[in-house]
Amino acid sequence: MKQIRRPKHVVVKFVVKFFPPDHAQLQEELTRYLFALQVKQDLAQGRLTCNDTSTALLISHIVQSEIGDFDETIDREHLAKNKYIPHQEALEDKIMEFHHNHMGQTPAESDFQLLEIARRLEMYGIRLHPAKDREGTKINLAVANTGILVFQGHTKINAFNWAKVRKLSFKRKRFLIKLRPDVNSSFQDTLEFLMASRDFCKSFWKICVEHHAFFRLFEEPKPKPKPVLFSRGSSFRFSGRTQKQVLDYVKEGGHKKVQFERKHSKIHSIRSLTAQPSEQHTETARAYGDSNDAAAVQSCRQGKELKSSTEDTGQHKSPSLKKSPKEGRKVDGAVVSAVEEEEEPAKDRIQQNRPQSQQPSTAGSLTGSPHLSELSINSQGGPSVANMTLSPNLSPDAKQSSPLVSPLLNDPSCIRADDEEEVKRKRFPTEKAYFIAKEVATTERTYLKDLEVITSWFQSAVSKEDCMPETLKNLIFSNFEPLHKFHTGFLKEIEQRLALWEGRSNAHIKGDYQRIGDVMLKNIQSMKQLTIHLRKHNEILMELENGIRNSRKLETFCRDFELQKVCYLPLNTFLLRPLHRLMHYKQIMERLCKHYPPSHMDFRDSRAALAEISEMVAQLHGNMIKMENFQKLHELKKDLIGMDNLVIPGREFIRLGSLSKLSGKGLQQRMFFLFNDILLYTSRGLTASNQFKVHGHLPLYGMTMEESEEEWGVPHCLTLRGQHQSIVVAASSRAEMDKWTEDIQMAIDLAEKSSDPAPELLASSPPDNKSPDETPVDQESEDDLSASRTSLERQSPHRGNTTVHVCWHRNTSVSMIDFSIAVENQLSGNLLRKFKNSNGWQKLWVVFTNFCMFFYKSHQDNHPLASLPLLGYSLTLPSESENIHKDYVFKLHFKSHVYYFRAESEYTFERWMEVIRSATSSASRTRALSHKEPHAY
Repeated sequence: MKQIRRPKHVVVKFVVKFFPPDHAQLQEELTRYLFALQVKQDLAQGRLTCNDTSTALLISHIVQSEIGDFDETIDREHLAKNKYIPHQEALEDKIMEFHHNHMGQTPAESDFQLLEIARRLEMYGIRLHPAKDREGTKINLAVANTGILVFQGHTKINAFNWAKVRKLSFKRKRFLIKLRPDVNSSFQDTLEFLMASRDFCKSFWKICVEHHAFFRLFEEPKPKPKPVLFSRGSSFRFSGRTQKQVLDYVKEGGHKKVQFERKHSKIHSIRSLTAQPSEQHTETARAYGDSNDAAAVQSCRQGKELKSSTEDTGQHKSPSLKKSPKEGRKVDGAVVSAVEEEEEPAKDRIQQNRPQSQQPSTAGSLTGSPHLSELSINSQGGPSVANMTLSPNLSPDAKQSSPLVSPLLNDPSCIRADDEEEVKRKRFPTEKAYFIAKEVATTERTYLKDLEVITSWFQSAVSKEDCMPETLKNLIFSNFEPLHKFHTGFLKEIEQRLALWEGRSNAHIKGDYQRIGDVMLKNIQSMKQLTIHLRKHNEILMELENGIRNSRKLETFCRDFELQKVCYLPLNTFLLRPLHRLMHYKQIMERLCKHYPPSHMDFRDSRAALAEISEMVAQLHGNMIKMENFQKLHELKKDLIGMDNLVIPGREFIRLGSLSKLSGKGLQQRMFFLFNDILLYTSRGLTASNQFKVHGHLPLYGMTMEESEEEWGVPHCLTLRGQHQSIVVAASSRAEMDKWTEDIQMAIDLAEKSSDPAPELLASSPPDNKSPDETPVDQESEDDLSASRTSLERQSPHRGNTTVHVCWHRNTSVSMIDFSIAVENQLSGNLLRKFKNSNGWQKLWVVFTNFCMFFYKSHQDNHPLASLPLLGYSLTLPSESENIHKDYVFKLHFKSHVYYFRAESEYTFERWMEVIRSATSSASRTRALSHKEPHAY
């Protein structure tokens, strides 16, 4: 405390200092009330920015807590007298509409719902501090429970988690963040920001020290001993209980329950929230009320620590900001030291973090793992700043992890427990229909992000380069922008329905809001108007590929765009996403109709929605099948060298995979590509782009096939005899051999039915398109194979993570049927992940598509942090001996690599098992075709 010299010019307020990551930690009604008052004040002051719908919903809960149940006359009078936000008049009708839904909700329940909505907003608990980066660009800095954040205006563009930060310091007006060293990163290890003055800089530094200590340390840090002779650095330390100490204190029953009266409320409050989760899950960060409740706060000072903050009435507001400095890449498990102050870079001190089973996760430690290809670590929702290369090292049996992988994922002690899902399970609905509706929302979020790759990222990049004809630009963006606009509104409507469905006190309106069929029917009917745009997608794909073929500049531009982290799949895959999404709607509505009995109130709407979407799918399915094959041929073309005319009319892809080819030098690994007219075999050559060099081809017309294990003494061996050449190949297993045998025989039969043999299809005759007894081929191939092994160690910038490369490293294969099934089996949502030797669970946003799991910190991120290709992995349930005493857990393992994932409900668990099984165990052709329209070979 400091003596205030001129009290007439100072306003003293009680404010919230530390905002916990989850309001479920707040056990006391008084504490929640004080936090609700802070949210109310932040709304009024414009600190808590959000869209109109969220603003109206927040205010509706405030009004419910102050005047009780909805009455239109009273509501209008109350809103006229009380201004919760500037320009409130425009939202009054929407506020009253939401307020009408809160009938019977007590003030305590309203506070809980208010905090539930507010905590999900990006600006919740954020206090902006103006600064500039090294280039002089205006930005805003802020500190939260997770670490230090960088904002451009009110948009977060970067984040430095506590685990990344080694030291915080300041020198005069310069605020310094020293990141943990990373020898494999090109980033600077010290970031510098310029603030308005030394006092502003020191004040922000102190706030960072306090937040770090409160959220990350087990106990209050000890005071720094006074120096005998000279003082170096600041002696400032956080004083007071840490979050863990507060949690333990409340758990042990040390706090006193205080009676209080709500100053603004015209209705009586209840002592406790009856629907509050029963388990004692923690008290909060130090809570501090609004100035309007000084009397109420005064009565509870014994049990709370209050912070008095002085605000000069003449203080200027923060300016709008711009750009972020580069962010450090790696994460580490140790916490930041108690940070030094100023004039000299004092000696680094590191306080080692211990596992925290009760402390809520700060969502700060997230990267890939050994053989999860780390794509980036960047800010939530912000543009990519760093230009990192993608590691091609997918080999699961490599003895060293990829240099792009954080040491956190190899250090089990760094993972902290995150059991907040347990609380959510008790608080949210449990019926299957709710989780089906939630799947609509989670997958729609991913779909909208995929559309933004085209409508935002690709369009922005195209506008900066004069490489695409205007007609092609108009064709692409005029058909994608209406889709993006429609699905943005669709997602908001779904999320609004889910928010009402999840309302803990809305049992009396169950009939109105605990359903999703009506929303789906309304939007699917509206979606029919977009069919004209969906029919253009085959033309878009073909015209773009024609443009790439005719323009080297456009080809280079598209290749460079695919290297951006936001383009996590091949570019032409995003062009087919709208057609794929229709199938997802159809599958979801089929599950919903199967779940509902005919007497259910939502059954009629759900059945009608299913009929509508089935009609749309039937109309567009033929085009989609053709386009999938066209897209796959062009994608494979990028992976091959030595075959310029791979894409020709009538050619269809069947299977690709790794086989061993027998030669005079023994068995050599080769990559085989089977089409309906030809079989190619390639090796991974010494190229900067990790492409596969075509070594030979066998036309299927006139080919015969026979098993030859006994003849050559090689397990799982086949001899393929063409009209001019024969080769001997071996599969890695009997199952792989059966897949290849089935597909090759089917392709031979189809080729025999054609009238003429396939024409010569290679651009030039490959060097080893000779008889099997000529040896120079094998010598060259051996060199190429050796070069491909060493190329794994280099950071190749292109095509190191495609399905072809995964099959090469995992020694497996995948067919077009598998690709078609993968299109149907896409899923998004939150999962908890655990490693074999760790104790805690990490909460991740996971997107499963294209045989791969992509990991994000949250669904708002623009690009994944890491990916895990699942081809070759096994999917099982953990055994008793593994001591995974949790529900809804499945296990993924490949050789020595083991990952556990935990879903939130039985339905989501079954869905994740279903979609992942489609990637980990490819279906036989017979079973695949039994439930799917045959591919037109």
